[in-house]
Amino acid sequence: MADGPYRYQQPGAGPYFYHSHPSNQHHQRHLAQSGSPTNSSRTPYANETPSPSRSPVSQASHNPYGMFGQTHQQNQHLMMNGGSGHQRYMQATMANKFQQHNSQQQHGQPQQHHHQPQQQQNHVGTHQTLGHQHTFSSGTMSNVTPHFTPSHLHSGTPGNNQSTLSEAVSEHWQQQLHLANEARAAASTPHHHCRKEGVSRVSKGPVESSPEHSPRPGDEEERNRATTTGEIRRQDWDAMDLSGQGLRALSPSLFCHYMFLGKLFIDNNRLTSLHPSLGQLRSLTHLDASNNQLMEVPEEIGMLVNLTSLLLFHNKITSLPNEIGYLFKLEMLGIEGNPLDEDLMEEIIRRGSRALVTQLRENTPAGPPPNERDWHVLDDAEAAETLSVLTYNILCERYATPKLYGYTPSDILAWDYRKNLILNEIREHNADIVCLQEVDQEGYHEYFRRELAYQDYRGVFSPKTRAKTMADREAKFVDGCATFFKSSKYICLDKHVIDFANMAINRPDMKGEHDTFNRVMPRDQIAVVTFFENRATGSRLIVVNVHIHWDPAYKDVKLVQVAILMEQVSKLADRWAKHPACTEKTAFQYADMDGDDGVSTTRGLQEVLAPSQEYSNGTQIPLLVCGDFNSSAGSGVYDLMAQGSVSGKHEDLGNYSYGNFTRDGMAHPFTLRSAYSGTDELSITNYTPDFSDVIDYIWYSSNGLQIRGVLGNVDMDYLSKVPGFPNHHFPSDHLPLRAEFSVKSRKEIKAVEAKFGPPKERRS
Repeated sequence: MADGPYRYQQPGAGPYFYHSHPSNQHHQRHLAQSGSPTNSSRTPYANETPSPSRSPVSQASHNPYGMFGQTHQQNQHLMMNGGSGHQRYMQATMANKFQQHNSQQQHGQPQQHHHQPQQQQNHVGTHQTLGHQHTFSSGTMSNVTPHFTPSHLHSGTPGNNQSTLSEAVSEHWQQQLHLANEARAAASTPHHHCRKEGVSRVSKGPVESSPEHSPRPGDEEERNRATTTGEIRRQDWDAMDLSGQGLRALSPSLFCHYMFLGKLFIDNNRLTSLHPSLGQLRSLTHLDASNNQLMEVPEEIGMLVNLTSLLLFHNKITSLPNEIGYLFKLEMLGIEGNPLDEDLMEEIIRRGSRALVTQLRENTPAGPPPNERDWHVLDDAEAAETLSVLTYNILCERYATPKLYGYTPSDILAWDYRKNLILNEIREHNADIVCLQEVDQEGYHEYFRRELAYQDYRGVFSPKTRAKTMADREAKFVDGCATFFKSSKYICLDKHVIDFANMAINRPDMKGEHDTFNRVMPRDQIAVVTFFENRATGSRLIVVNVHIHWDPAYKDVKLVQVAILMEQVSKLADRWAKHPACTEKTAFQYADMDGDDGVSTTRGLQEVLAPSQEYSNGTQIPLLVCGDFNSSAGSGVYDLMAQGSVSGKHEDLGNYSYGNFTRDGMAHPFTLRSAYSGTDELSITNYTPDFSDVIDYIWYSSNGLQIRGVLGNVDMDYLSKVPGFPNHHFPSDHLPLRAEFSVKSRKEIKAVEAKFGPPKERRS
């Protein structure tokens, strides 16, 4: 369809597709917008008259932005200030403010409008605004070069140094008026954008809708993600021009099947509304819906966070949804020619589009909360011992910057707001084991450790290794991993921190490799490994809390980090299998006031506690590996965890060399499963405008643990209305994962691994 008869070759073109329509059919609305009525009150416009749409140069100068060609027959008149909506606003809000200025301009300045060539005075119009008279000529304007400075107003009035009016109208607004006039001039030309750009040939190279990219320059925070949210679709074109077709409605299939579009032109039609499914075009950077009959903008427009240009000139829009505040990349919000609310209009005239977007974002209400995530029961059989675990990347304060999360209101992004939501969520889940990532030292010591102590939690924490080289005032902001556990249920027998970079450069087979020093050593991620014993049953448990490197350009580093992790966990497990029995497991002592002699005595719970269980090797100890792996299914990291081994020639390793890992491959001895494998109940764990995927996991050893239930997905209807996290209801860009397990008895350890089927029960 894109290569149909309306594709023609022109040099310098870009990738476009546009719908066919007879070019000689024009609608009355389009003809009316191409110029002002013949009885316009505008008077002739002289060459020397200052104007934001031209420079004081010769008429023979080339004008790429001219509204008409140089051979245009001057039979139409031009209304520079748009439609009635703009005139209404200017008269309503500025007449009183600038009446004195206009009076001075009208009576104190010499008139320079009387030296126009005779041939131009037969077809000019006069327009009077705020009591000041200006003249315009379509013939004169056809050969001028656009020139905008704060000292010139759109109506052609020279600005004085002390002019209040010049200060009120920003250069941004002058640019917007220029674009509005271009939109008006294009009203009678179908497929104007294709023809203007000469976009009638296939692009020079394929366009990827969501390309995976290396880290963006200037982004120092370690929160970037690959922008791929699914299968990459390759297209010959990424722009569609439906302008000037007289369309009254757009099929929702346009938004469902063309999600790769980067530019969409639907201007100069008869549209009265935009379908909410427009929000699916999340790759759009430019949307032009000017010269229609739109009454409102759908809330789903806020999903198009990659928009840099949103043109809505000459419609009937009276208000804007707060969701436009999500469009933090928006540079031009074109609203000239609409009867817009005066407060909004004044904000954009004085301060520009970005200021208006910020105002809308900061005033965005919380909205209705999502439905609670369902709890999915996978096994409801009786169990002698159960345990629950929660893993959560909480997005530490230092990474939560407006640069990375510009769609989030500043007060919602603030740590003081988010930390309370995070704490409340941890308390509500009340898991036996809590693994947190991106917890900075100050947050751990001054907030979480203190507050969670009231819920019977004790913690183990380690920051990233860079903290060792910093002063205390800087080191307190370094994030790391924190593992909390119910102290009345578990005893922490031992703990260990795995420093991936240090382990890599000290391996005999890797310390001589250049790739080790250049790629692995600079990444200072760590893992916290803890060894627990259940006070009541004597069973033991290994919990790994890890945060793997984020950068999609370093898949090899991620795989090496996980290989080192599992290698070290295997060694620790073998060592802890020989750990001596715990002889003192009393959680607390209490006073007994009912003694025979009436005297208070102290009695412990030692007599009801089971002895420590013994394990012949490390793989028999139940194991949980939780954290943010920054890797999705099908990656080398996922394959290593789920399958137990990967080849040294895995594609994620590329051509890099890492000693025995690339020579012999990588493996671990544990039988690990993801808690969510086989359930199909979790579609995302990380949700931002440019990235949404499952990258957080709870892995468990299936020979020692049996999955009983998992926390389900977020309400999908809710996700279709918010572009990303964090927001009012979700304090981090990650979701917490929670799972419940039963501990297999010693006789069950040799049993066949559990097979997953559909959930047996579903409850809220």
